[in-house]
Amino acid sequence: MSRKKIKEEESGGVPEYMLTYGDMMTLLLCFFVLLFAFSEIDARKFQAIMQSFQGSAGILKSGKSMEVDNYISNSLNEDNLTSSVDELANLRKLKQIVENYLAENDLENQIIVNLEKRGLLLRFKENVLFDSGKAVLKPKSKATLKFLAGLLKRKEFADKFIRVEGHTDSDPIIRSTKYPTNWELSSIRAANVVRFFIEETNMKPERFSISGYSKYHPVAPNDTPENKAKNRRVDIVILRSDLLKNEPNY
Repeated sequence: MSRKKIKEEESGGVPEYMLTYGDMMTLLLCFFVLLFAFSEIDARKFQAIMQSFQGSAGILKSGKSMEVDNYISNSLNEDNLTSSVDELANLRKLKQIVENYLAENDLENQIIVNLEKRGLLLRFKENVLFDSGKAVLKPKSKATLKFLAGLLKRKEFADKFIRVEGHTDSDPIIRSTKYPTNWELSSIRAANVVRFFIEETNMKPERFSISGYSKYHPVAPNDTPENKAKNRRVDIVILRSDLLKNEPNY
């Protein structure tokens, strides 16, 4: 074999330093794969991070370079994200405790518990708290309100703001000096629930707000006695703090 051919064969392949470099990159890749495998992905944070890349650097198709999102508005502040996740977990915990209480006291058909976007909703049918056309709390209802107050004074729930909302059906109220219209009746009912929490259970007044909606926020059409009964209610809403930034009263 000629010297020229031997030289050409020896010059084939990659330089030796590239072999070492390639081995090192492979080891690094394995290392990060292992780290990823041992870690837990927070789905909410991951989604927020991915949304922040939309439309930037050509990574994802979108008309915006940044997605407007409650969880990204503070430059992906990790503390805010963690706080929101923890708060949601606390509301779920509160929901479970209340549901257990209702089941133990045969109140499941009288009080509805639902986790909504604005927070935890406790919907009291009219006959649970008040007699028809009246705004004086029924004595039997006070035990349930005291139980709820005890929960809301616990450390994990003590920072929650609470809105109490009164609602009526579409039937005109029998006019009186106390409640000329359904507006007064719905508002005074909400106010009396808040007064009970403050005066009878020593909850902080600054945690509360009231709303009287009369007949204008029904949950069912006012076309049958059964549906009208659904609309006569008092809603107690334990509000999510991350949705209160636009509320002027908090």
